[in-house]
Amino acid sequence: MSILIVDDTVEVREMLGVLLESAGYQDLLFAESAEAAFERLGMGGSGAAPVDVDVVLMDINMPGLDGVEACRRIKAVERFCDTPIIMVTAMAEAGFLEAAFAAGAADYLVKPINRVELLVRMRSALRLKCEMDRRKAREQEWEQALREVKVLQGLLPICSHCKKIRNDQNQWQPVESYIKAHSAVDFSHGICPECLDKHSSK
Repeated sequence: MSILIVDDTVEVREMLGVLLESAGYQDLLFAESAEAAFERLGMGGSGAAPVDVDVVLMDINMPGLDGVEACRRIKAVERFCDTPIIMVTAMAEAGFLEAAFAAGAADYLVKPINRVELLVRMRSALRLKCEMDRRKAREQEWEQALREVKVLQGLLPICSHCKKIRNDQNQWQPVESYIKAHSAVDFSHGICPECLDKHSSK
């Protein structure tokens, strides 16, 4: 599981890294500003290869672009719209938190960081990310199935003698041609045992 830690204070980044590593989280990325986080995520326009992260820990109060606006920009990127962002702040006032949640934040932590609270929030965020990934995979499979499958439905006018089907242009065409035009079905021709006996005896 990849975690991006964004904080302008070296001590906070190191402390969060130590706490997470002690709990078994090894794939940690660090950024000292919102702009550096964008670079890490391939959003900075420098051509850097984008990386996928499962959770972002984002400080709210940073020089330059603050964490709330950074959260909003990250969540606006389709690739990260389902990535949980946990805001880390010393400001627990309702106004700051309301702005953070409106920007797309999934949760928050108040400084000084409590180890137990951090790990509980992290497990919750990772479970959310896994569920979102599973849901997205199911949706993609369903969309792919819908693209690949065309279903014949409704009443088909068919000639009782030659078995041709009348299409929407009021033209009669062989059954094989009609089905191939309206589905993903193809045909391989052979002779059934009954017809084989019937025609080989002639």
